[in-house]
Amino acid sequence: MASLLPTRQSVASPASTRKEVVVDGDDSGQALSALSSETARRILAALRDGPKPVSKIASAAETSLQNARYHIERLCEAGFVEPVDTWYSAKGREMTVYGLLTAELVIRFDS
Repeated sequence: MASLLPTRQSVASPASTRKEVVVDGDDSGQALSALSSETARRILAALRDGPKPVSKIASAAETSLQNARYHIERLCEAGFVEPVDTWYSAKGREMTVYGLLTAELVIRFDS
């Protein structure tokens, strides 16, 4: 039986901009802290293939759902990831789909 709710839609990733983190002691701490975790870097790598719900991100990053949610929240706050859509599970539950906010990251040291 077909579901009345779309379980998956094609989502274009908004990753088209360049993010520059300037290491000057002011606002760089949050971005660098978010990137310091190996799990966070695996999450970013998983999202290079396109937007995904947390369950798929956790599976690709080989971590738990709770750990993936924690790192996704930190990556959102740092401006690397954002919610891009909502899909529905087979049971009709809403799933937030996350995608990369930027395709290129530059870390610059300011004097």
